[in-house]
Amino acid sequence: MESQEPSRPGYDALPAAVKTEAEQDPVRVSFTGGVARLTLNSPKRKNAISLDMATLIEGFCDRVHADISIGAVIVDAEGGYFCSGADTRDLAASSADPASPEAVARTSAVYNAFVSVGSLPVPSVSLVAGGAVGAGLNLALATDLMLVTPDAVIDSGFLARGIHPGGGHLALLGRAAGYRQAIALGVLGAPLSGTEAVQRGLAWSAAAPEELLETAMRLVGSAAADPELVRRVKNSAVLELGPPGLSWAAAVEVERGVQMWSLGRKGRAGWDRKPAKPQVDGGRP
Repeated sequence: MESQEPSRPGYDALPAAVKTEAEQDPVRVSFTGGVARLTLNSPKRKNAISLDMATLIEGFCDRVHADISIGAVIVDAEGGYFCSGADTRDLAASSADPASPEAVARTSAVYNAFVSVGSLPVPSVSLVAGGAVGAGLNLALATDLMLVTPDAVIDSGFLARGIHPGGGHLALLGRAAGYRQAIALGVLGAPLSGTEAVQRGLAWSAAAPEELLETAMRLVGSAAADPELVRRVKNSAVLELGPPGLSWAAAVEVERGVQMWSLGRKGRAGWDRKPAKPQVDGGRP
């Protein structure tokens, strides 16, 4: 007969602060109004990506793929610091024998977490307060847009630790901000503040910590309201922009069929309704 854990009535309803750190979920998720929110929840370790956390991130992404009522994703973190990278305990274990199957599997699990985020079928926004370093910067760059606090530290971090970047780090930097910015951050190890990241095109806008979520919700409002359409638009964007990207002529053909689908869905009567006025994000310089 299998042993069972003693019953603890009401324990699951206790606030996280009452539970020990080991008993808290390393990731929290919510699904409301067309928006799926993923919150890293290991603040005592500056939300370093552990193996458990990586597994939960993949599971979250699987749900977003399957649930067609979701039109946007927000990734943030508890404790005032976005993510300090991969958990150093796992990195240390892998350093003992980097070529072992266990080390490769351990590292791949972390890679898969941000690759899964980067492969989402809906637009995604990361909210970077405090800092994003190493694999944590990979996670932020895997989203489609990054919002930052002005004083956030945006740091490749690999060079300072004496290790080579991993998880496609240089490609993510180059995709977000171009070759020279990727060299400065990833090869030379130059950090940026949140304000500088916006100025150099790495982040979309900067806002105070208490304003990040509200800013993100404004950005994703239209996407969350029409998940069916935004999933098709996001797919076209991925095909057209790449890498490697398409020519303009090819992009015209990619968009032709899906725009005809959207016109049919709207119908003649749909043109009698005025579209909602967009809300301008005043935080972007």
